[in-house]
Amino acid sequence: MISLDFNFNILTRDLSHYLENQVKVGLFGSGVGLSLVLGFSAAYTCYYLISVAKKPQLISGGKKFYQFLREQCPVVSETYYPTFWCWESRIQTLLRPFVTAKPGVNYRNELIKAADGGQISLDWFDNDDSLAHPDPATRPTVLLLPGLTGTSRESYILHMVQQSRDLGYRCVVFNNRGVSGETLLTPRTYCAANTEDLETVIEHIQKNNEAAPIMAAGVSMGGMMLANYLGRKGRETCLKGVVVFSAGWDVFECTASLEKPLDRFLFNSYLTSCLQASVHRHRPVLEQSYDIDHVMKAKTIREFDERFTSIMFGYPTNDDYYHDASPVHRLKSVQVPMLCLNAADDVFSPSHAIPVEVVKQNPNLALLITCHGGHIGFLEGLWPRQSTYMDRVFKQFAKAVIEQGGRLNDLS
Repeated sequence: MISLDFNFNILTRDLSHYLENQVKVGLFGSGVGLSLVLGFSAAYTCYYLISVAKKPQLISGGKKFYQFLREQCPVVSETYYPTFWCWESRIQTLLRPFVTAKPGVNYRNELIKAADGGQISLDWFDNDDSLAHPDPATRPTVLLLPGLTGTSRESYILHMVQQSRDLGYRCVVFNNRGVSGETLLTPRTYCAANTEDLETVIEHIQKNNEAAPIMAAGVSMGGMMLANYLGRKGRETCLKGVVVFSAGWDVFECTASLEKPLDRFLFNSYLTSCLQASVHRHRPVLEQSYDIDHVMKAKTIREFDERFTSIMFGYPTNDDYYHDASPVHRLKSVQVPMLCLNAADDVFSPSHAIPVEVVKQNPNLALLITCHGGHIGFLEGLWPRQSTYMDRVFKQFAKAVIEQGGRLNDLS
């Protein structure tokens, strides 16, 4: 103990000496500089621990699902410590694609036919080296749905594939039409309201893996599509459970939030340009049915949807499309266990539009709300290169559904 105190004193003395020589304030000398640095650090630490690092709020419509999550997914009860130097919503959202590592994943691509003659691109990670589930016939399958312009190569998708691989599961990523390099065969892409392609994909997975349990995870628009699918299908689905991350529950509120000046500059314009780039890649087939020049002049997601998406899927007005695309209207009909993770500071899905009261009325639903995390951010740790809070929620819930799912058969 004497040696430990001695070493600590030496370390403190050396650190103080270093800071006094490096921090130059000038008003009262270097000692004041050291005091300011230490004082600011202490104040910031106190603020972070009191106002930033908090336990998430878990809300469920039934005690059975709530207790299941508390027992099988300890992450829902743990304090979420956002990365201390980038806990603000927009910073989390912007930084995640750049700071998180992209695990190496070798996919097997499969193109399947859709009813209208189009094709859908699926990227499979078969996990043939699985020790926990060596028989491919019974190996659990996790279906992953990326966000608005995302593909199987997004970092958040790669991390979920990595987590599934560790559990011994197989993964398949549903790439929306036209976004992952495949040729668009018909003048049709995708939207959050239309679940026909998703139904085709799920039926295809089940047909080829009849003895394997299937669960799904959706991110952002992928989560919205999953929620709308479950609301339409009720109990008529093979999915054992679903987890949804950073979904927008009310498209009107989401769009309005993204049209605020700062968020329009940071996110809206960029996403609009990404959507337009996808349209431009497939212009030869799309310009037969739509005014592409008009579409390419859109400045916001709302203008893009008015000129392209709502017309493509036959809605009388864009408002009709936005109402149909909003999962909040179908949550009451969900009959499969669904866990939804949202951050209260997500500008894509504002906190006042998170459907807390609706979730309380359905025993198959649970909401996990963190104070911070942004949109698909949820960074944690000093240098968040590896797994995030979102990844931990995914892994624990996937394992619980696959291995303890029998306890969720009747949540009413």
